[in-house]
Amino acid sequence: MSRQRLADAIGVNYQTIGYLERGDYKASLELAFRLTEFFKLPLSAIFSRKPFCPMSDELFKGTNKVESSSKHPERRSASRKESRTRV
Repeated sequence: MSRQRLADAIGVNYQTIGYLERGDYKASLELAFRLTEFFKLPLSAIFSRKPFCPMSDELFKGTNKVESSSKHPERRSASRKESRTRV
């Protein structure tokens, strides 16, 4: 899904979506609820006070397809932002 399409669906500027993705903007409660309604997910699935681990770590847990992010310092440093979202 494009940033523009998501932005149109929830009534914000497409740049806001980019800021949210990078952790450069903290969503208002109103915006957070719009996102949860759009994706039909609980708030905790979209926002967290701690960084989310890469989804590939969860998807391939216990397999040899993807190594843990702890073995990839570049992934670890990229996920150290104070607030990170899956949008």
